[in-house]
Formats: sequence, C-alpha cells, structure tokens
Amino acid sequence: MANVAVVGSQWGDEGKGKIVDWLSSRADVVVRFQGGHNAGHTLVIDGVTYKLSLLPSGIVRKGKLSILGNGVVIDPWAFLKEIEIVRAKGVEISPKNLMIAENAPLILPIHGHIDRAIEEARGDKKIGTTGRGIGPAYQDKVARRGLRVCDLEHPEIVRDKLETLVAYNNALMRGFGWAEMSVDEIYDSLMGIADQILPYAGVVWKRLDEAKYNNEKILFEGAQGHMLDVDHGTYPYVTSSNIVAAQAAVGSGIGPKSIGYVLGITKAYTTRVGSGPFPTELLDATGDKIGEKGHEFGTVTGRKRRCGWFDAVLVRQAVKTGGIDGIALTKLDVLDGFDELKICVGYQLDGKEIDYFPASQVHQANVKPIYQTIKGWSKTTQGARKWADLPSSAIKYIKTIEELIGAPVTLLSTSPDRDDTILMQDPFFG
Repeated sequence: MANVAVVGSQWGDEGKGKIVDWLSSRADVVVRFQGGHNAGHTLVIDGVTYKLSLLPSGIVRKGKLSILGNGVVIDPWAFLKEIEIVRAKGVEISPKNLMIAENAPLILPIHGHIDRAIEEARGDKKIGTTGRGIGPAYQDKVARRGLRVCDLEHPEIVRDKLETLVAYNNALMRGFGWAEMSVDEIYDSLMGIADQILPYAGVVWKRLDEAKYNNEKILFEGAQGHMLDVDHGTYPYVTSSNIVAAQAAVGSGIGPKSIGYVLGITKAYTTRVGSGPFPTELLDATGDKIGEKGHEFGTVTGRKRRCGWFDAVLVRQAVKTGGIDGIALTKLDVLDGFDELKICVGYQLDGKEIDYFPASQVHQANVKPIYQTIKGWSKTTQGARKWADLPSSAIKYIKTIEELIGAPVTLLSTSPDRDDTILMQDPFFG
C-alpha cells in the first residue's frame, strides 16, 4: 500500500479530475498541495457534473477528508462561493470533511487587481494568466508581507499586514495607471467573512502525520501540469508554483518518503491554454478536429485550448524530473477515426537533433518536432473497460507511448465517466 501523488505531465487539462475522483474511492484523505482557484477539475458522477477550482476532488465523496495544504493560495471569497455551489448539488461540506492549512496564504482583491494590470501592461507579450491573483499572492508570500489563514484570528495583525501589503501593491498600481485600493475596504470585507473561514482552519501537517500513523491512504492532488511548473516548465509562460510531485511533500507538510507512488495524468494528444511555446501544435483542420472532438475549452476560463500531437519528449522529461512511476492515459477515444497519428520523438534545433526540451525560451520557441507516424483505428474506443475491447492499432499506439516515455500506462481512461477506466495497476495496492 502506498500514498499516491497525482500530477499533470503536460500543460494541464489532462483529465486529473476524473482520475483523482476514481482514485479517491480508494483513499481516506485527499490533499491539494499547490496552486489556487485558477485550476479546473471536471467530474462526472452518476450523470451529475461538478466543476471544481479550489476544492479537492475528494470533496464529492462521502467519508473522505479533503485538505487544502499550505502550498495552496486561498481566495477566501472564492472558497466560500465554491462551497455554496457544490452544496447546491447535494454535497455535504463542513469542517468535518474539509480542512485548510492554518499557514496557507490568502489571495486578496488587490492581488487580482494587480495581476490584471501587469498582464495588460505586457501588451502582445501576455503570459496568459487567469487574472485571479495567484502570482501576486505567491509573490507577497515569498516577500514575507502576505496574510495567512491563521492571521484571521487576530484583527490587529490583519490590519498591520494589510498596511504594508496594500502600500506596496498600490505603488505598482500608480505605475500602471490603475486605480489604487483601500486598506479599509479590504479589511472590512475580509473580517466580514473571517468567522466563516476559521472553522475550516487546522494543523494540516499534524493531521497528515496522524493519517500516516493510522495507515490511512492519502491521495495528493496537483493542479495544472508539469510544463507549467515555475522551475521545470516553459518559463516565463508558467504558473507561479511548483507542480512536480516533490511539492506534494512541501505543500502539505509531510515527509517526501511518505509519497509512495507518483501517477502522471497524460492526455493521448497535447493541449495548452494561453501563450507560450508548443512544438506539436496543429494550426490546421486536424487541430480543429481534435479540439472539437475533445471539447477542449478551459473549465475555469472557457478559453479554447490549443491542440497538437502527442509529444513524447515533453512527457519523458516530466517522467524523469517529476519522479513519475506510471501514467494514466486519458482521452484516447478522441483519436478514434484518424487514418494516421503522429508522435513527437525528438526535436530539430539549429540543424541538430536533440532528445530533450531546452530551458531557454528562445530555444523552446525554435525547436521543430521530429515525428513518428502510427496507423490510426476506425473502431471506437469510447467507453471501453477491458484491454480486449481496444482495437489492435490503439494498443500499438499505447505501447509506443510507453516505450518512448519510459513509463507504463497504469490507467486508461476512455470517456469522462469514472467507470470507463481500464486498470492495469492499482497505484494504492499495486
């Protein structure tokens, strides 16, 4: 038995929500360990669709404890609103089944304000941020001027910290020509909901240590994808946190040895939202067809996703730098009906062949994919629940991916329905 960390191995939107929900039926505790409400997980359970941004996917399962770790930045207003929306669909949510780390940083209205101002100032060089204040909140955390959940117990601390935080950010606002924000307004709004937030606050690291001692199974849920990691992704077109599985330990307060298995969620093709390099992007009818069949629109933003062929170089790099033990391959059914498929197996850069994705943004923008062509299949894979239900060409496609990325496919998803899943190896029980 092993605790499991689930991470995206591409640019996010790989279908983590369904897989985490599927795994959460085997877990006792589900933990979000990074990011904020810029994430988007869609779950379909018994015909009911749940769209989650901040809450862990385990929240829709009875008898599970859901946790937001210290690595998550929490917008308290978005937190309460999401609870209200999910409750309206019949899900019970209370401090009995939901805990937030007392040392988790808070996203304030001024963070979203400055986030949008900075993005607008970039002009045609936009990063593609959601404008929800994630980056500025992390910036204030690292600069040691941020507010944390535990501060809400002490109004005098809140006001004192706000004076410093708002003064800094308002100076930036003036520089961008945007309206400044009032300390009093933010303070009054924040303290007005403090009593609704504090009951959920707890000592997460201690609760997880107890879970480990009691042999409870813990599922660590990441947001976004490996190539959006602030260190290992397509910098600067990345998110503001670490996404790799090592962050599960740091972002929740548990030792790294407590994470026994890392599952990389991997789409059978590649997508990305927003700006930044994308070597296998298809700017043609094939790309449009993949997007239409895959319903490739962002859960949070509604933005159309860019689509392209599977990039084995990127995923192999995620496997190696992220410690991924096996992958869950999703959306295979979207590729049904293509006469042929292509897989990127290397790059050309300045006339040379390379087998990795370079760190330089100049080189990332200039690499050209080297493709291997695979025969497609006409028989549908949608809804398949057994390996024997798959056409031989689909099996060959999967086996080729395994060989190229250096990791086995342990789970195969063939539709958004949680039961349409083929299990080759149970990450919890082997």
